[in-house]
Amino acid sequence: MSQLMVFVHRRRRGAELFLLLLALAVGVGGHAAVGLGVTGELPTDILTYGGWLACLLIAAHIVVRLAAPYADPVLLPVVAAINGLGLALIYRLDLVRDSEFAARQLMWMTVGVALFLGTLLVLRDHRVLQRFTYTSGLAAIVLLLMPMLPVIGKTINGARIWIHVGPFSFQPGEVAKVLLVVAFAGYLVLHRDALALAGRRLLFVDLPRGRDLGPILMMWGISMGVLVFQRDLGASLLLFGLFLVMLYVATERPGWLLVGGAMFAVGSVAAYRLFGHVRTRVEIWLDPLGNYDGRGYQIAESMFGMSWGGLIGRGFGDGRPERIPYAESDFIVGTLGEELGLTGIMAVILLYGLIVERALRTALVCRDGFGKLLATGLGLVFALQVFVVVGGVTRLIPLTGLTTPFLSYGGSSLVANWVIIALLLRISDQARRPAPDLSGPGWGDSDDDTQVVKLS
Repeated sequence: MSQLMVFVHRRRRGAELFLLLLALAVGVGGHAAVGLGVTGELPTDILTYGGWLACLLIAAHIVVRLAAPYADPVLLPVVAAINGLGLALIYRLDLVRDSEFAARQLMWMTVGVALFLGTLLVLRDHRVLQRFTYTSGLAAIVLLLMPMLPVIGKTINGARIWIHVGPFSFQPGEVAKVLLVVAFAGYLVLHRDALALAGRRLLFVDLPRGRDLGPILMMWGISMGVLVFQRDLGASLLLFGLFLVMLYVATERPGWLLVGGAMFAVGSVAAYRLFGHVRTRVEIWLDPLGNYDGRGYQIAESMFGMSWGGLIGRGFGDGRPERIPYAESDFIVGTLGEELGLTGIMAVILLYGLIVERALRTALVCRDGFGKLLATGLGLVFALQVFVVVGGVTRLIPLTGLTTPFLSYGGSSLVANWVIIALLLRISDQARRPAPDLSGPGWGDSDDDTQVVKLS
């Protein structure tokens, strides 16, 4: 008699609900704390705001419970906590600037949650996306080119990454990054055996064969095109870094990292020498105080604010984050550091780390190669984006124009990131489901030949 041991993940939807209540407390509590800290009284909309936020999160929980019962129980609460904190920080700036960014961000969160629910209800199996590998890649390239079109393409703050249609504006690159992950995962799962073949050996590292350099050269060219024509350093770094790391994960060949690193270095030096906007950002990075009266003002004020915030921050209402240009978007981390200190920044980075860890954990337990690469790529989107943003604000690397996921103001980014979380939950639901019961007729001479033991 043989025994087949099947480890079955518990659904843990009750744990998800409990964590969601804690996340809701962060969002509503942050909103209340901002009102008390800035005006000395509770916001007049605290009940409607808290009720709407609760409706969004409970709706998300119910759909996950019904459509993806075995999905990871941690992802949704972590995202809800970051999004709620971001709304509180944006509301903090609205009170002193007399703006309405927080209301717009809540509207975009509603759209994002709606697409989150739609993705889970419509996409019942993530493996269906593999059929659209090349379609997704083509659509992503079209989206990246759209800001270059006349009439609808617009240049804002020196970067041509926006399209305007009537009263609405959108960053198509945010949707393109999701489609590119799907395209990368589908392509690499089919061609990883060929890409993993070794070429010449250099310093104990097997370099890839010359005939296999086509994909990485194409992505390098696309990322350089984004940098040159759209002047978007952040998106250029994200696209090339994402493909390079996914290529390494798929092939397990360090030679790709060596080749990709060399190409990145060559591209960086060339961009510095040929393009003034890249050179300006490097100069600001090296000496922001020396450029305080010019373009270094933004990062210098952010540094002053984070220094003033110290370890535990000034508290909501006692800082001056409104002095930082674009404090609600590009420099939301500076606002966080001034109001909640280094402790607040570390807590948020830890939450992002949990998102990446749960994505990689999902990739490890996923049963199909496409799902493994897709979950890895989606997790890398958050990892690379947070590293580039936080690194730029803290002067670890030159400043780029990316937004902080779920925290910064920006509808395009928020909506795209909610869809990414829906995809991760769909993959984790598939990966954590019990394996098929093989104890039925046809699997032995009798029903007792094979036993399935389920361990909770």
